[in-house]
Amino acid sequence: MKKAILVVSFGTSHKDTMKNCIEAVEVKIDNAFPEYEVRRAFTSGMIIKKLKKRDNINIDSPEDALVKLEEEGFNEVVVQPLHIIPGKEFGKLKDIVNKYKGKFNKLKLGRPVLTYIKDYKRAIDALKSQLPKLHKKSAVILMGHGTYHPANACYSCLQCMLSDEKLNVYVGTVEGYPEIEDIIPKLKDNRIEEVTLMPYMLVSGDHAKNDMAGEDEDSWKNILESEGFKVNVYLHGLGENPKYQDLFVENVKDAINK
Repeated sequence: MKKAILVVSFGTSHKDTMKNCIEAVEVKIDNAFPEYEVRRAFTSGMIIKKLKKRDNINIDSPEDALVKLEEEGFNEVVVQPLHIIPGKEFGKLKDIVNKYKGKFNKLKLGRPVLTYIKDYKRAIDALKSQLPKLHKKSAVILMGHGTYHPANACYSCLQCMLSDEKLNVYVGTVEGYPEIEDIIPKLKDNRIEEVTLMPYMLVSGDHAKNDMAGEDEDSWKNILESEGFKVNVYLHGLGENPKYQDLFVENVKDAINK
């Protein structure tokens, strides 16, 4: 029986973070499941086109990857997303997987990082491994992507559970709620003087390098500095954290066994 694990992410056009985050997770999954062939797919058509045009790198969409696996005679396929929340991209992936259910003996779909309550707890434990030592006047600000999708509420749930842990960690988003302007009053109320910015995303790509840590006046770094905060920057995606890599491995195991 031919078995495959299709690892699906939004994707990135940054070669460094592709290797350090996406490829690193794929390698971890490959090592954990030697009886499966590991394949890659991106959900962003824009990134797929950019990589093809700029670098002549061919990366499949999830649908194209499933077509190839069917044509090559694979019987069992696990589709594991590297998404953080079950938002729009995950919803589209779920629709594609349902469309191909009858094409394989087994076709399973894994879950994103923040799905069940136990997942949040594991995600926070994994996050602790990359947090700096914090004192009363220092904090970490996580930059999530954010979305208009109802799954944006995942960030609020994460914030609540971080607060339950008594961690000076604030969750913000680029394209959802809360934004950095919503966090600054909380920092001031709690007399925070020094912050460390971290991307709460799989990769440290455009949003992290530009919106979070860039030199434009509307970057989070510059906004915070203009408000009088000392700002440190942690430019590493979650895919670089071995404990987050392990979370994806566990999610693959759960998908295989369900």
